[in-house]
Amino acid sequence: MSIFDFQLKTTKFRFGQIRLFGIKEKIDAMRIEIENRLINLSVSIINLCRNLNQEFVSEHLSAQIIRSSTSSALNYGEAQGAESRKDFAHKVSIVLKELRETQISLKIIKQAQLNKKAKFNDDLIKECGELIAIFHKTIITTRTKKP
Repeated sequence: MSIFDFQLKTTKFRFGQIRLFGIKEKIDAMRIEIENRLINLSVSIINLCRNLNQEFVSEHLSAQIIRSSTSSALNYGEAQGAESRKDFAHKVSIVLKELRETQISLKIIKQAQLNKKAKFNDDLIKECGELIAIFHKTIITTRTKKP
C-alpha cells in the first residue's frame, strides 16, 4: 500500500463522516423549517381572527380555525416524538386533517367576506395548501417505505 492509497482512504472516511453529518443537519433543518411554518401559519390566523367582524358567525369560525391551525402545529410536535413509524404516520395524518380543516375555514372566511377591517391575505390559503402537500407526501412516503 502506498502513501497515496492511505491518504485516499482517509479522505474517503472523512468525506463519509461529513456527508452523514450533513444529511442529519439537513433533516433537522427541514423539521425546524416545517415547525416554524406551522407556527407562523397559526400566528397569522390568530392575527386574522382579531380583525374579523364581531358577529356570531365570525366568532364561531374564529374559535374553530384557531383550534385547527394551532392543533396542526402542536400535533407536528407530537409526531416528532413518535414511538414508531405507525405512530408517526398516525400523528402526521392528524396534522393533515387539521390543515385541511384550516384551509376550508380560510376559504369560508374569504368568501363570506368576514374580514372587513383589513384585506384578506390569500397567502394564508396558499401556505396552508403547501403544508397540506408536504404532509400528504410525508404520509405516503411513511406508509410505503419499508422499515
